Amino acid sequence: MPVKLGPAGVPLSCKGRTIVEGMDDIISLGLETMEVQTVRMVAPQHFEQYWQAGVLANKTDFEMNIHGPYYSELLGNKVERGRSLAKIEATLQAARTINARHITLHAGNYGEFGRGHEANEQVANVFSGIVDRIHEIWEDEEDEFPVFPWIKDGTPSKIGVETSGRQELWGSLEEVLEVVNHVEGTIPVLNIAHIHARGHGRMRTSEDYGELFDMVRESIGTKEFYCHFSGVEHRTGNAMHYTQIKKSDLNFEPLAEFIVEDGGWLDITLISDSPLLEHDAMYMMQNIEKSRHRQLERKAREDRRRALALQTGKTEGELKTSETEQAQARQDATEVKEEAPAPEAEAKKEDAAPKAKKEASSKTKEDVFDFEEDDDDLF
Repeated sequence: MPVKLGPAGVPLSCKGRTIVEGMDDIISLGLETMEVQTVRMVAPQHFEQYWQAGVLANKTDFEMNIHGPYYSELLGNKVERGRSLAKIEATLQAARTINARHITLHAGNYGEFGRGHEANEQVANVFSGIVDRIHEIWEDEEDEFPVFPWIKDGTPSKIGVETSGRQELWGSLEEVLEVVNHVEGTIPVLNIAHIHARGHGRMRTSEDYGELFDMVRESIGTKEFYCHFSGVEHRTGNAMHYTQIKKSDLNFEPLAEFIVEDGGWLDITLISDSPLLEHDAMYMMQNIEKSRHRQLERKAREDRRRALALQTGKTEGELKTSETEQAQARQDATEVKEEAPAPEAEAKKEDAAPKAKKEASSKTKEDVFDFEEDDDDLF
């Protein structure tokens, strides 16, 4: 059950703002991956730090990933599609430079196609061309291998098709799975916040996550998953904006429970899209560890109950019922003890009552006509 966690971008706590410095901070936090953001443009002056990041990732087995432009029009007209592909080309070049394992891309709005098979077919054709292009970039001339040593023995980046969070954008879970199922070299990028928002808050229990991952596995036959997670504010089936996890109705605990309890077959990378970036990535890691600890405690109790059953001749069910009754009895006794006043306090209270009553009576008699001088100003 390999689980890798990391932020979408350079950590907020990083004093420097370069990718390499961000990688150092991420590793020191115990995280294992990051997603470089090229959501607007890839500037030529960034090449050196991208290459340094690639060298470091290659030496340390640190998983690098990259996110392409947010705004794409792959279902637009020829000019719009060409403009989007030019931006994606820059992302593909940067992906090779940093040794990215996954490239996350959006398709954009439905344009003139609307929902349906025709739109899915068009998206599949475009992504098929993108896959061909990343293979061309990766399989470059032999003399470049000293500069990019990971190309010779590595495999091209996987092209990720991300689920969208708004109804007017192409990218429902079903649409993404249909395209990925038809285009070799692509993978689904499961943005849990988008799936939650588009489904009107559907991801609430560990069973919901079980159904999601089973659906993907049955559709495309994979055990490797690349996911984004954050809190999200949503209305009427549309994601409005990301929030920190604790301020959203999308909780991480059910996903952590599923990963630990039923996700032994998963190989999953989780990227924190939260505004808190690495802080929420650490929060996710802590929740997974808590779930593992609870699982170990439960298994220890079951083993102990099984051993007692063999010794006493009782069934495990009877022992479990007995444990529950004892725990309830202890809880009731504690509540009764908290409600009952201490004997000494009660005695002091009884001794103090007559004295307080006598003083109050004396004071009343003395102060019946005792007015303060300031009372002259009442009128």
